[in-house]
Amino acid sequence: MTNFRAFRIHQDDTGYRAGIETMDTDALSPGEVLVKVEWSSVNYKDALAGTGKGKILRKFPLNGGIDVAGTVVASTSPAFKEGDKVLATGSGLSETRDGGYAEYVRLPAEWTVALPASLTTREAMIIGTAGFTAALALLRMTDNRQTPALGPIAITGATGGVGMLGIDIFSRAGYEVHAISGKADRFDVLRMLGASECVDRHGLAFSGKPMDSAKYGGLLDNVGGTTLAGFLPLISPYGNAAICGLAGSPELSTTVMPFIIRGVSVLGVASAGTARDVRDEVWSRLSGEWKPRHLDAICTKEVALEDVAGVFGTMLEGGSFGRTVVRIGP
Repeated sequence: MTNFRAFRIHQDDTGYRAGIETMDTDALSPGEVLVKVEWSSVNYKDALAGTGKGKILRKFPLNGGIDVAGTVVASTSPAFKEGDKVLATGSGLSETRDGGYAEYVRLPAEWTVALPASLTTREAMIIGTAGFTAALALLRMTDNRQTPALGPIAITGATGGVGMLGIDIFSRAGYEVHAISGKADRFDVLRMLGASECVDRHGLAFSGKPMDSAKYGGLLDNVGGTTLAGFLPLISPYGNAAICGLAGSPELSTTVMPFIIRGVSVLGVASAGTARDVRDEVWSRLSGEWKPRHLDAICTKEVALEDVAGVFGTMLEGGSFGRTVVRIGP
């Protein structure tokens, strides 16, 4: 048994509360792999969980943090041994089991991923769920015959973690990328990441027609609502719209016209419960031909474990930019 610090979330008769406290490894969720945590990250889902503004946790108490990377200190699984570097994203972390905002985490072997040799634990957490989501979207799109020849990919919410990593990943994979964002003062950064065109979302003027002139080969959408509805009529025949977020709205009011006339496909991107074989393929791509080239620029903030709660408010108000990593180890 080892005592350690954790950002732990409670809901009981006294209400919803979260903060740093001391616990011991015997109290962690069960699993075959005990990891000394080095890095985690902050995602929108973490902000919802840490403030109680979203129903993320399905049981209480739990440690927050849906991403984690570190070093194995004990394992009953033959797949992992002491000293191995590993990572995990989603897979029930900070939802049904203790997450990565702690100095130790215990993981099921089936969801523990060996850290690729070309990544450090910090780099893996800059990528984290956000980069995994963007790469999973690209994998789903290419599996459905998306090609650069269909036209540029529009990426909404382009200054968020998924958006910035998506620009880097899609452009590296050979796609022309058009970044859609309301933060025009960040356009220089988006162009540096690989966007060939930046569009201010405040100036978007959708026609409202069920079909419009095709302008984009595909879409990676983090926003939902009227933004998603506005882009669907602009997608080229047999292009794909990969949907991974609802920063604007979970609602969608549209027509079937783009789907039955142009053969546009809507692909859901659910990164948290991705099957293990797909998960391994995505991390293989992320550490190889799709590895983001600008991780240092995408990581715009680093905080210590005790300061993680201070990031949540800004993120929920739409003020975050890029990725925030959480330093757990020294």
